[in-house]
Amino acid sequence: MPSPLPSSLLVVVLTTVSLFFGSSVSAEDLKIGMIGLDTSHCLAFTKILNNADDPKHIPGCKVVMVYPKGSPDIPSSVSRVPEYTEAIRKLGVEIVDDLPTMVSMVDAVLLETNDGRPHLEQIIPVLKAGKPCFIDKPIAGSLSDGLAIFKLAEHYGTPVFSSSSLRFASGVQAIRNGSLGEVTGCDTYSPCSLEATHPDLFWYGIHGVETLFTAMGSGIETVVRTQTKDFDQVTGTWSGGRIGTFRGIRAGKGGYGGTAFGTKGVGPVGGYDGYAPLVEEIVKFFRSGKAPVSPQETIEIYAFMEAADESKRQGFNTVRVADVLAAAQKEANETVRQILSK
Repeated sequence: MPSPLPSSLLVVVLTTVSLFFGSSVSAEDLKIGMIGLDTSHCLAFTKILNNADDPKHIPGCKVVMVYPKGSPDIPSSVSRVPEYTEAIRKLGVEIVDDLPTMVSMVDAVLLETNDGRPHLEQIIPVLKAGKPCFIDKPIAGSLSDGLAIFKLAEHYGTPVFSSSSLRFASGVQAIRNGSLGEVTGCDTYSPCSLEATHPDLFWYGIHGVETLFTAMGSGIETVVRTQTKDFDQVTGTWSGGRIGTFRGIRAGKGGYGGTAFGTKGVGPVGGYDGYAPLVEEIVKFFRSGKAPVSPQETIEIYAFMEAADESKRQGFNTVRVADVLAAAQKEANETVRQILSK
């Protein structure tokens, strides 16, 4: 596994970059490059990392460069890039129009493009360079592309991970760490706006689904979905007969939360604790090269969401996750073969 520490003398030129908040990039800070500039995460993460006066500041990494791309056909993405470009410049971040150049001059990368479809193409130079990469949600625009990313990361020996910020909220982390004993079931909910270019739950339902899997862990076996115009209900069965559900909300009062059932009690999953807990995990990952979320669990999260779409295509019948994964694996293998043959 490549070291996340600086590997090029080119990074030395960045140690004198002056940041808007009056601080500078020290020799101890890792230099972070960012891909994409069409989500509020870009500015929020940069403020937490770069502004020593921010009460949620997390030291150790500084965002110094951004490759400011967005989606060509999602209006909410297209409209944000110009505004966010000016805002991030004010945070002392350099705008770079050539992705390989940026990758060569940083120690690690935040892949923040809100549109998951270009993630596979955008991450390839990062993986080839051996730079640790955090991939913001959704990991890709399809399950097969997500699988391809993990296959290429393994091929190049480059550490990656992807997660919603909801995973690291204190409530669900306590459950993950045994506050209710062994988790026997869990019901979660979150907003679930849809985007026609992505599988239904990838765009925003991922938050509640990530919470569900944080509590339940891996082992998903079957999925069945119920949908109306304003709501989704997706039920999964896990190994050992455990049951977990996700409710996606598009009308009425939203929010984040749920209930977990354990061998020692029943309790609330808890809600959203902001971005800082996730950014703290990203900094640890960049400095250690050790991902806090396993590829297997992330793959199962996206297989659950893809299986929800497959259930809908099959008239809302129950589908086997293994079947969904097998089809996606076949497609991912061909994608990787083509990429590596170039």
